[in-house]
Amino acid sequence: MTISSVVRLFACLVLCFAVATVGAMITRPEIPTWYASLAKPSWTPPNWAFPVAWNLLYALMAVSLWLLWERAREGVPNANRAIGLFIVQLALNAAWSPVFFAFHALAAALAIIVALIFVLAATIWTSAGVDRVAAWLLAPYFAWIVYAASLNGAIVAAN
Repeated sequence: MTISSVVRLFACLVLCFAVATVGAMITRPEIPTWYASLAKPSWTPPNWAFPVAWNLLYALMAVSLWLLWERAREGVPNANRAIGLFIVQLALNAAWSPVFFAFHALAAALAIIVALIFVLAATIWTSAGVDRVAAWLLAPYFAWIVYAASLNGAIVAAN
């Protein structure tokens, strides 16, 4: 691995964890107050599970993005398209926390996370043709997002 490749990996980690940090800053104050007051389904995990899961998922996302970036530098077809889709899904990911936690717009947050599911599926599909490992690294994130969407939907229905 070259120095420039390490720098690109670091940039991917910074980008993904910047999104994580902003989301956490918006979310954290709402957990003991507004979020605690919501009716939630029985399959809601304990509050401590969310940061554990998200930190792992953001790390996997960063490595996936880095692998795609490496393939783009090698001229692999569709690598730039996969990166573009990755950026769109990351923007949707970043939008969800303020809409759900800051604006308390449960239905709008559900619409965002459903859109995220579709864009993430397209990201994984496109990435699979570019770098299979990059695509597989996004699989746990996809599963978590589908689960989170079910929670969001149940919260909309119950509140």
